[in-house]
Amino acid sequence: MREVKIIVDKRERNLDILEGLSGSGILLSFAQLPVGDYVLSERMCVERKTVSDFESSIMNARLFDQIGRLSNTYRKPILLLEGEESEFTLNPNVALGAIISLYSDFNVQVIRSRDTAETVSMLAGLAEREQDEGRVPRMLGSKRAFTNAQWQLLILSSIPGIGPKLARSLISHFKTIKNVVSAEPDALMEVDKIGEKKAEKIYEILNAEFLDE
Repeated sequence: MREVKIIVDKRERNLDILEGLSGSGILLSFAQLPVGDYVLSERMCVERKTVSDFESSIMNARLFDQIGRLSNTYRKPILLLEGEESEFTLNPNVALGAIISLYSDFNVQVIRSRDTAETVSMLAGLAEREQDEGRVPRMLGSKRAFTNAQWQLLILSSIPGIGPKLARSLISHFKTIKNVVSAEPDALMEVDKIGEKKAEKIYEILNAEFLDE
């Protein structure tokens, strides 16, 4: 029987998952991964988030940065979202919109698990399937500083309703983020794929006074 291996980010602190994987006969090795939490093969890497982590990363705009780098590094990127439906606190449309964007804009498969036990089973099963096909886990990617253009795309992509493609269209049309922020809805509508409702929402988010709730 082939020995199944998983490379785990050394900052992973969930002992239930680590012990569960080891108890399942998975050989674990640890490294500081540039992207993701679990490398299952040369093409598959998993970013694991609890519902709370997922919602926080939406609110502070880290989600699309992390997932963008994951998608650019591995051919089979996966977000494993752990937790029950009842744990969500954000407006359901916000969470659903983020999940749709991950799939349609980043080609990231989102897999749900109810708890750590199910997470262990999924990670073990995916790793076994990949490695049965002869694909070995391999750490890819490197930490590197973002260029100004990448930061501009990331900032615009964090606005609800704007994925990477639309962010690129906006910055290409207006040239600077300052110009995007100062643009009236009619001007925003000059960009392909931005209708009246989306233009008004973008304008509202960029120009509304901050109210800490």
